[in-house]
Amino acid sequence: MITEPQLLDNPDGQMPGVPTGGGPIQSAITYEKIPTHIYADAKDASRAVAQEIADLIRQKQSEGKPCVLGLATGSSPKTVYAELIRMHREEGLSFQNVVSFNLDEYYPMEPDSLQSYWRFMREQLFDHVDIPEGNYHVPDGTIRPEKVAEFAKQYEAEIEAAGGLDFQLLGIGGNGHIGFNEPGSLINSHTRLMMLDNSTRAAASADFGGLPKTPRKAITMGVASILGARRVVLLAWGERKALVIRGAVEGVVTELNPASYLQTHPNALFVIDEAAASELTRMKTPWLVDSVVWDNRMKKKAVTHLSLTLSKPILKLTDRDYNDNGMSDLLAQYGQAYDINIDIFNQLQHTITGWPGGKPNADDTNRPERALPAQKRCLIFSPHPDDDIISMGGTFQRLRDQGHEVHVGYQTSGNIAVADDEALRFADYVVDFNTKFGINSPEATRIFQDAAASLRDKRDSEKDTAEVRYVKGLIRMGEAKSTCRFVGIPVENAHFLNMPFYETGAVAKKPLSEEDIRITMELIEEVKPHQIYAAGDLADPHGTHKVCLDAVLEAVRRLKHKNFMKDCWVWLYRGAWAEWDIHEIEMAVPMSPDQVMRKRLGIFKHQSQKDGVVYQGTDSREFWQRAEERNRGTAELYNRLGLAEYEAMEAFVRWRF
Repeated sequence: MITEPQLLDNPDGQMPGVPTGGGPIQSAITYEKIPTHIYADAKDASRAVAQEIADLIRQKQSEGKPCVLGLATGSSPKTVYAELIRMHREEGLSFQNVVSFNLDEYYPMEPDSLQSYWRFMREQLFDHVDIPEGNYHVPDGTIRPEKVAEFAKQYEAEIEAAGGLDFQLLGIGGNGHIGFNEPGSLINSHTRLMMLDNSTRAAASADFGGLPKTPRKAITMGVASILGARRVVLLAWGERKALVIRGAVEGVVTELNPASYLQTHPNALFVIDEAAASELTRMKTPWLVDSVVWDNRMKKKAVTHLSLTLSKPILKLTDRDYNDNGMSDLLAQYGQAYDINIDIFNQLQHTITGWPGGKPNADDTNRPERALPAQKRCLIFSPHPDDDIISMGGTFQRLRDQGHEVHVGYQTSGNIAVADDEALRFADYVVDFNTKFGINSPEATRIFQDAAASLRDKRDSEKDTAEVRYVKGLIRMGEAKSTCRFVGIPVENAHFLNMPFYETGAVAKKPLSEEDIRITMELIEEVKPHQIYAAGDLADPHGTHKVCLDAVLEAVRRLKHKNFMKDCWVWLYRGAWAEWDIHEIEMAVPMSPDQVMRKRLGIFKHQSQKDGVVYQGTDSREFWQRAEERNRGTAELYNRLGLAEYEAMEAFVRWRF
């Protein structure tokens, strides 16, 4: 086991703050009211949970008893189920004695619908193991409304008849719901029909093609049903869950955060990754709970946190401020506050540059980028066709204006984020255009006619056809080209990679493949960049950014022996879903009010993503609004720390391979 502070030294080849060990992070002192294991990686965490479930199944088998599992759906348990399937296939784990009860189901919902939890469980687990068909239970989304209350009582009775839940697996919603027990649910609630919170529906809207098509109700086990399990394990991955995890683990027990009820359970455990743990005290301010290694990164984190907490510029912090806020050890190691303040202030000041490609004919000793070569080849990887302009549009423009050769690798088509009516309008236009001007292209006409017909007849539960995905992809490709023209780079510098992992026609994607990595490597070898920009925005709720980043980093690792890679730096941007913490930022590119407006106009080139985003998650604002708020927020943080005041800033972290 390793203690958390030792993991924050940002070793080469690591994302900032990501530990290298496979076991959970521990701390000497804790503010936590629920046992919590923090892992660097969701895969490692999932293996640990799957192993516990497997051990329980085998123990019950040795006793000749059934193993009664409460199971969850959603993205969090997928890796657990995948590991259980592997153990079944490779280690002989049998599910013959398993009886399972799922937490919930949308209502109304047909079992064969794409969004059905019946279908989810079959595809993610049941169809791949030897569990007897009559042994698994999922709430019935087809029963008549007047029968729901009766069904709920029967569901509870079946759990009791099976001997009660031996193990309950949970995820957690962004508002703290467990199952579909939304805020306001009482601790003594049982299985029932529940009205879904708007934030829950917004988070699920990606699966249903938009909020209007998302169910408003669900049948769910109650809080008391969950607390009745002999063992409860809750999973959470990613930055989006950090605040609600902190409330559940460190806050008071309240119906406003139903997951906090687990503080009352005698055998509950939270298993989370480092991103989901980022707001816990032992991760956010580890010097308050344990002795820490005061390396430079920890020092920068602590001083900026102290400055922002006290609302005092860094250069005004005093010895007493340090002593009163658990940082006396820092003074003991580095001397008086005055010296520490100047050091951190200078480090922050050196991150600010209006020359993201390096300033030519200048001393670059304290600049984030090299001066040479003066004209660089820059390759921006954009997971979706608009991430380049949304997350680093000001920097994109600055690189172009300062004479660098800029290329963009659009990693996915982004086709599922185009609304059906937008695609239908486009398909009709192409057919009408060909007819009007006598353009005889039977194959093209057939494709667009088939797409139009499919869109008119499509049911909510159906995936887009190949023709429809093609049309939607063309729309997004055209918008990306328009952005490139707006910024001023040649359209031939826009590379559309159409990575295969994305092309499922659904929000759920395939795992990263060798083909995805090969495509990425080929573009890097073609451009031979001095700079690579990639999206490190892992708060993306749909996971595409993470897969795209994995492809880039793996491609870079495999190519690092090439001569041209020895002069290549990799910069990670954020902005679409979250922003870097201030102590992590290594390059901050300021923008004037005019540059902010120009970036906004560049985002507007993506018309299919304006005036209502299909998959925007719980944030109802359009992407240009989110980007501007985050860019202004970063500039405001620098200002509060006592540095120059700018209109907005785009922030980057360097990945060292």
